[in-house]
Amino acid sequence: MDSIVIQHEPSWEWYRTFLAVLETGSLSAAGRAIGISQPTAGRHIDGLESALALKLFTRSSDGFSPTSAAYEIAPYAVNLAAMSAALLRKASEGSTHIGGTVRLTVSEVIGVEVLPPILSALRNQHPELVVEMILSNQVDDLLRRDADIAIRMYRPTQNALIARQVGGIEVGLYAHRSYLATHGSPDSLEDLASHTLIGFDRETAFIRGFLKQFPTFARPGLAFRADSELAQLAVMRAGFGIGVCQSTVAARDSALIRVLPSAFSVHMDTWVAMHEDLRNSARCQVVFNALAEGLRMHSQNCQVPMPNVC
Repeated sequence: MDSIVIQHEPSWEWYRTFLAVLETGSLSAAGRAIGISQPTAGRHIDGLESALALKLFTRSSDGFSPTSAAYEIAPYAVNLAAMSAALLRKASEGSTHIGGTVRLTVSEVIGVEVLPPILSALRNQHPELVVEMILSNQVDDLLRRDADIAIRMYRPTQNALIARQVGGIEVGLYAHRSYLATHGSPDSLEDLASHTLIGFDRETAFIRGFLKQFPTFARPGLAFRADSELAQLAVMRAGFGIGVCQSTVAARDSALIRVLPSAFSVHMDTWVAMHEDLRNSARCQVVFNALAEGLRMHSQNCQVPMPNVC
């Protein structure tokens, strides 16, 4: 991108509106998302384009289409948004009052299937707490303050983090009873090659380690591939095939039946981590402790032996 001569300093609100229009594709949808009127959103975009001397969107009857310049400045606007949120959280860290925003980054299944009752109980105790959650299996960097607290299935290695191991979560192989009624249940890991398997699309370091132990789940042998654990769980529940699921999560659904329990049982260490600068933040400490205790209890339930019901 060519160098920009700034006509005047753009307002942060303009960048906020820019990100909303970039995400939604229209002024009206962006206005609804961030709580401003459509004309105000339009003035923000016009002001930002004028200040930066850039054309950021092409207007048409179908909405606002981002230009190449919009895509080039978007990462910087995202960083501004993250820094603004971190600044607001930092401003209230010295207070002993339990209120304000805590931002979490967690895997999809933990965030959707495990944390809701923990967070609900926490909110009942501290009704002024606000929780933001990033559902992601990617490594969000706590050192950059993309989030305040992370829950991960591996030990964090950064020195500037406070990390607590809260137990191990067991995962096993499961299928819907309708699938097993039609296709039968495998008697060995080798039998899985003749079954419909569900797994990940793209390999990660964890997946590569997993495949060394269970090569049957290599990508070519999968009939359904998705990096989303929730998508895998959804097709498993629909009777598509056999996949991997946390034992406690599967135990809540009587239609999900465990297969090969003695041949396939993987325990993943579970850690709660936050930046050491947040140790004096009352709200972050409260949330950290609640998550650690709730996940400790969850992991203990995960370690209860599952009966072979196949």
